[in-house]
Amino acid sequence: MTTVVLIHGAFADGSSWNNVITHLQQEGIRARTEPNPLRGLTADGEYIASVLAQTKDDVVLVGHSYGGAVATYAASAAANVKALVLVGAFGLDQGESAQTSTSSYPEPELISALRPWNYPGSDLPEFTIDAGRYRSVFAGDLPEDQAALGAVNQRPVAALALGEPLAVEPAWRRIPSWWVFGTADNAINPDYQRDTAKKIGATATEIEGGSHSIAVSRPGDVAAVITAAVRSLA
Repeated sequence: MTTVVLIHGAFADGSSWNNVITHLQQEGIRARTEPNPLRGLTADGEYIASVLAQTKDDVVLVGHSYGGAVATYAASAAANVKALVLVGAFGLDQGESAQTSTSSYPEPELISALRPWNYPGSDLPEFTIDAGRYRSVFAGDLPEDQAALGAVNQRPVAALALGEPLAVEPAWRRIPSWWVFGTADNAINPDYQRDTAKKIGATATEIEGGSHSIAVSRPGDVAAVITAAVRSLA
């Protein structure tokens, strides 16, 4: 049996996959989400790796945004992970961080919209997106009322998570990968995603006009890519 395990990224939670899960279930595919702590790439990657180690099925591991980096870490040594799907994500190589991997591309709107917050136990801040700019940055192809709900339901991400380099051999070196992204993504540069998908040999799908929140706005298209990854294992 194969199970799809879905990892959310920064500024979101597992509910962002709800519509994708509905489409996958209609195809007879088992799927579930796992919480991403959003505290640091190694800590988050090890947490998801522990989940994978306790999963008996073969797994197609899916990560959105920063969750793609976490999935890349977690699947690096997980023998039961058979495919990796990146959704509007970072495709890190060993030694790269979310910050450094995109440094040669124009800065996305997200960077200027980040708002820092202090939290106990760390000298570094955590970040949310300025609520007034959330739709433009994160969810431009969603209705205003739906984007407004996303803006007030954000989960903050620790600065360490975005700045910590990938400390392991990336999963895409040992397993096949897929990548789907929106051409109007204002959080992670689409040219970076297009170029990096080619570099790592991922099967890439571009969603014309899609925002960073394509799992919410275009769940059928995202589910179709995940379904292709699942079917390839047969």
